[in-house]
Amino acid sequence: MTNASLDRRSLLKGVAAAGAALAVPRVFDPAAAAAPASKGIFGYGVASGDPTADAVVIWTRATPPPRRKGDPVAAPGSGLGAPLPVRWQVSRDARFTRVVAHGTVMTSPDTDHTVKVDVRGLDPYTRYFYRFQSLGEFSGTGRTQTAGDVAGETHALRLALVSCSNYTGGYFTAYRSIAQRDDLDFVLHVGDYLYEYGNGADRYGPESLRGVRDSQPATETIDLEGYRLRHALHKADADLQAAHRQHPWITIFDDHEVANNAWAAGAGNHQGSEGDYLARRAEAMQAYLEWMPFRLPDQSQDTPHRGTRFFKRFTFGDLGDLSVLETRQNRSLQVTVPGVPFDGFVPIGVNPAIDGAIAHPARHLPEPEQLTWVKDGLAEQGRRWHLFGNQVMVSPVLYPGAALGAPGFTFVNADQWDGYTADRTNLLTHAAAQPSADAGDMVVLTGDIHASFVCDLPVASAPGSPSYTSAGVEFVCPSVTSDGFVEVLAGTPQLAGQPPEVVVGATRQAIGAAQQLNPWLRYIDGISHGFAVIDVTPERVQADYHHTPVPTSARPDPRIVSTIEPTYARSFQTLAGSRRASAASGPVGPRSDRPAGD
Repeated sequence: MTNASLDRRSLLKGVAAAGAALAVPRVFDPAAAAAPASKGIFGYGVASGDPTADAVVIWTRATPPPRRKGDPVAAPGSGLGAPLPVRWQVSRDARFTRVVAHGTVMTSPDTDHTVKVDVRGLDPYTRYFYRFQSLGEFSGTGRTQTAGDVAGETHALRLALVSCSNYTGGYFTAYRSIAQRDDLDFVLHVGDYLYEYGNGADRYGPESLRGVRDSQPATETIDLEGYRLRHALHKADADLQAAHRQHPWITIFDDHEVANNAWAAGAGNHQGSEGDYLARRAEAMQAYLEWMPFRLPDQSQDTPHRGTRFFKRFTFGDLGDLSVLETRQNRSLQVTVPGVPFDGFVPIGVNPAIDGAIAHPARHLPEPEQLTWVKDGLAEQGRRWHLFGNQVMVSPVLYPGAALGAPGFTFVNADQWDGYTADRTNLLTHAAAQPSADAGDMVVLTGDIHASFVCDLPVASAPGSPSYTSAGVEFVCPSVTSDGFVEVLAGTPQLAGQPPEVVVGATRQAIGAAQQLNPWLRYIDGISHGFAVIDVTPERVQADYHHTPVPTSARPDPRIVSTIEPTYARSFQTLAGSRRASAASGPVGPRSDRPAGD
């Protein structure tokens, strides 16, 4: 570390930035992903992530100014710009009168001029502020905190659960709502932070946003330059910047950070004409690690793994732990059936070859070494709750064929754990066998499916049978903007052109039919977008769902209205020892305690 001798003018600029940084912006800037590079050194904001008891990662992008007038700007992905020294500070107060850590790092085109510092030696369960400085200019001030992981102490634990934030799908008002909260320990993003699609025939999202919220680059991202620019597009969004600035994040990628339906050696959205898939994935992962406040865990074989180890675990004293899974890098190829109109869905019970492939013990979602690591965490005693940040649904979901345009058939989504049932049986049987009083209970926190679900996790259940043993509970958050059930059904031949009220009614009818097939599904909402707040106490884990309004003829798509934010909708909980979900009476109240310095 080096001492930071700050001149008075720079200090005053920093103090002003510290005050302004805590206000949530209300103005949307539809400029290109490269535009913030022309708005000062720190135009892409700041972020923090992966908080432990004594460490947190802080992040920014430091754009070097052109050397001469008329030189091109060092935009993301361009490879332009000279190396730049960047100073950083972490303080106990927003005015930086109590700096506890500081240093200087160099950034360059090799890392797309991103800066990432793993700040160590911090106090547990403590609020901190951080900022960066270069060439006399300060970044905005970020707010972060360390984990409440203290032996013999039990602290509050509350997080926001989000996934599936498609830039062209709508405004990120869910992030705006999250940024306005001051009661969260962190944000957990469980995948599809961005999407790889372009603005042509592959565009994904409402047509009304074409020309307003467009992908950059305009084509599908298939190389390092493209992925860097797509990350920059997201970091240029004012609402996402605010949410990163206000809270630390814990993240993991799913498939769209590379390509749709990714698996170990390919992806559904990768063609041979786009080059080598593994090279594409490596460049996508390079951009992800550059642009996200993500700390790579120990890569030694002390914890066996295959490829790059991304899975990791966070602990919160005797209250619980959070294991973040990674289920794309080593997964087996998904089972697919040609002609099925919905991507990833396959019929079951009609072809022994399909059923046998889904259940084959040699097909894996996480690699076997990671699954062993998961099971070892479940067996660890001394913590009340074992939380799992997980990309795709664990709970079995049987979909009635009538809702998919194929009456008489039953479907599963083979991109989820439903397509790898040997792994799921292995996991849930092990979880159910752990004594709740000693090893605690499992709560899975999931995204991906673009709908809100609350599920028990059944073991050895018969289809449609109300009798089952539950190994734990799964809370699934809605998408931030990506198409949900209601948008998908609105595009089917049966409902195309129908008013929103008709489509909403059909969606609810399909949901009701699905719940009849799956009695362990306690709640489904496939209509609204938003996020969930997860609150953990020794007595229960509660999920509060925050949803956008139901579409109507007067307001057919709330995602395209920049002033509409999600609001509180429903609450569910799982009581300690029950391993089942039940309704909660209302949203969570004030925290039982707050981190030091808050």
